[in-house]
Parts: sequence; structure tokens; C-alpha cells
Amino acid sequence: MTSNSHDWLNEHGDYLYRFALTRLRDPHQAEDVVQETLLAAIKNPSFAQQSSPRTWLTGILKHKIIDCMRKQVREIPASTLMSEEDANMDEFFDETGHWAEKPQAWDVPQDALQQKQFLQVLQQCMDRLPQKLAAIFSMRDVDDMDNEEICKALEITATNAWVMLYRARMGLRKCLEMHW
Repeated sequence: MTSNSHDWLNEHGDYLYRFALTRLRDPHQAEDVVQETLLAAIKNPSFAQQSSPRTWLTGILKHKIIDCMRKQVREIPASTLMSEEDANMDEFFDETGHWAEKPQAWDVPQDALQQKQFLQVLQQCMDRLPQKLAAIFSMRDVDDMDNEEICKALEITATNAWVMLYRARMGLRKCLEMHW
């Protein structure tokens, strides 16, 4: 191990681990992808100093996370994505398919997101989602990936991605309205 790679581990290891853990929600997988990231960086030292080492390592890590998610997420029946209790979303819609009651409007979402309590409740709600739904929500709404990228990364159809994203958002909405 070179001293440069040792420095990367000391300087960026905790950050990379937290980044991976937030997306994968599994400590063992997070450790594995961070190790794979550092190994890839050591084996292919193409770092051209056009960005910071952390940015470069995070870019590698994002690809490793997507690879890990790709292994986990495949075409799966919608019925297995959520518990029966969570899957009943009919209460939110009228017979025409429109909102029975529109979701609460948040005054300034940026301010609410910055509040530590809200972030804790949001994380608890994310933890309650099935891992596959939390992953696709994180990719789309946290990492701001477009649907085509997500489908390619997870090797799923656009329809499946939209169904999973819908279920993730509805599950989070229901949880946030109950706990926030």
C-alpha cells in the first residue's frame, strides 16, 4: 500500500463509508464498496488532479454502489416491495384517481430539510422502506439521477422503476405525515 493510498484512507475513509452507508443501508456492504473503491483507485491511479481526491474517490464509489445495487435489484413483483399494510394507497385517492386530500404543502422545503429533527424522522422513514425502494428513492431524489440512468444501472424497466419510485414516495409520505 502506498503512502498516498494510506492518506486517502485516513483522510476520506469515514466520509466514503458514511456516503455508502446512507445509500446501501448495510454496514457490511458499505465497507465492501469503500474497500473496492480504494482498491480501484490504487490499481488505476488515473487521478489527474483536476478535482480533489475526495471528489475523484466519491465518483469511483458511486459506480461501486451502483454495481452493488445492480446485483440486488432485479425485476421483482410489485407485491413483494412493500408490506400489505403499506401497500394500500387507495385511501389517498378518490374514485377518479385524483388526490382525496392534497399532500400538505411545506412552507420552505430547504429550511425543513436543514432541521436536524426532520432529517432524523426522514432517515427513520427511509429505514422503514424496503431496501430496494429506499435505494431507488435515494438514486432519483437524493442523487438526482434521471430515470434512464437508474434503469440502466439497476437493469430494470422504466415501468418497474416508476412503480418502485411511486411506492417509495408514497411510503415516505405516509410515514412523514404520521411522524412529522
